Amino acid sequence: MTPLEYAKNEIGVKEKSGSNHNSRIIEYHSHTSLGALTDETPWCAAFVCWCLEKAGIKSTNSARARSYLTWGVETKDPQEGDIVVLKRSNDPSSGHVTFFIRCVNDKILCLGGNQSDSVCYAYYKKEDVLSYRRV
Repeated sequence: MTPLEYAKNEIGVKEKSGSNHNSRIIEYHSHTSLGALTDETPWCAAFVCWCLEKAGIKSTNSARARSYLTWGVETKDPQEGDIVVLKRSNDPSSGHVTFFIRCVNDKILCLGGNQSDSVCYAYYKKEDVLSYRRV
């Protein structure tokens, strides 16, 4: 299976409120050097790491979304399943990482983790893209 196929199989996984953390999200975290133990710790990069490693592809092993800025090969012509690194606010250490699905006008449709506290599809502005990455 591809990383995107693994991601699609996880649609619907979501954070639990309170101290009863979702064990699946904790499993995603176990694929990073951070190894967080709560589902409230940002987990978009952990999800991408988990999907890549399940597919037999080396991840960054980092819980930082921007760690993917140096992963794989940059492409200007994204295809379904490529990794997208996005900025969040003006903080150069903050970001989001997700899987590219398709362009829709001035936005991109992506599938990823920690999008509305769950694994789901979400739209992002093209202008927020820092890089598209491919294996």
